[in-house]
Amino acid sequence: MSYIRKIREKIGHELLIYLGAGVIIYHDNKILLQQRQDNGTWALHAGGIEVGEELEETARRELFEETGLKAETLELLGIYSGQDRFMTYPNGDQIYMPNVYYICRDFTGKLNPQPDEVQQLAWFSLDQLPENIHKPNQRVLQDFIRLVISEPNP
Repeated sequence: MSYIRKIREKIGHELLIYLGAGVIIYHDNKILLQQRQDNGTWALHAGGIEVGEELEETARRELFEETGLKAETLELLGIYSGQDRFMTYPNGDQIYMPNVYYICRDFTGKLNPQPDEVQQLAWFSLDQLPENIHKPNQRVLQDFIRLVISEPNP
């Protein structure tokens, strides 16, 4: 049983502070997003840290679990906290989840969405992102787009 499940048994649906990490997969000027099973929004690949795990390990594990891809090099994008990090899951669990996000431009594997969490995976150009982006990911994506726009073209 995971650490979070043990805590949830004790506190029920009450607010839990839960640190996480995530990955932006960027390839051929496109970004890979997942449509979430729980609320149907499009989201980045992220999740909560396990006890003793390094944040980069969390990001790599969550990416693999949710997409089937293995990240090679991870580049730190930023650390996110604030009002947009609150979330209530459909089952009523409340969390406040500060996250560390990484950018990955080199990866291996075949797309294999995790059916429990992911409806589908799809590639989007940065100027044609879906409208229903998961709220905690909106600021992260805005920052990523600003970064990519400011990068010199090779």
